[in-house]
Amino acid sequence: MRTRGFIWLTLYAIAMAYVEAALVVHLRHLYYADNPLALFPLRLLSHTDLAIELGRELATLLMLTSIALLTERDSGRRFAAFVYVFGTWDLGYYAWLKILLDWPQSWYEWDVLFLLPWPWFGPWLTPALIALLFTVWGSAILLSSRRPRFNRVSGGLFFGGSVAGLVAFLIPAGILLPQGEAAFQDYQPGSFPWILFVPALIAMTIGLVYAWRNKSKA
Repeated sequence: MRTRGFIWLTLYAIAMAYVEAALVVHLRHLYYADNPLALFPLRLLSHTDLAIELGRELATLLMLTSIALLTERDSGRRFAAFVYVFGTWDLGYYAWLKILLDWPQSWYEWDVLFLLPWPWFGPWLTPALIALLFTVWGSAILLSSRRPRFNRVSGGLFFGGSVAGLVAFLIPAGILLPQGEAAFQDYQPGSFPWILFVPALIAMTIGLVYAWRNKSKA
């Protein structure tokens, strides 16, 4: 990828991050009018707003995937483009929230990270660490002329780490779901399963590094 294309891809991700952060700021002021900085205990979205949010998240994933497919032709580099724009978008989202809302106010402040297939919970730092990994690795690929190649080892490590990280985010809501909406309204974050998340992040990192080393000329 030429430097000019990389810059435009970066600007796209940062602009998407602003759009998402701006919407979240509006939702915070609407649902947490007394204190937009305090996310817990949760104030549940109306069914209409929840349906709109789920649709918006699907649209966001489609936009991130589409730009990656349009940017590169090789499958490995398309994956690199996707993780790069995803990581940059996620880091930009938290940066814009800090600028627009002065949130988060601590490194370990918890957030509702995503809503599909059910709510993800965790300190905002955890997805930011994954996003940083994606941004660094994706940029290293896109600014070179190499094609990353996943084999059984690298692919297994990355996939296994991704699943383990996802489980760490889904555990709280998975426990709450059988108890109904009232349980979510009373939910206060407890301890995060770092014992699961840290090995997951390490596995993802090793998998991406191996895929980078197992490369070919573009």
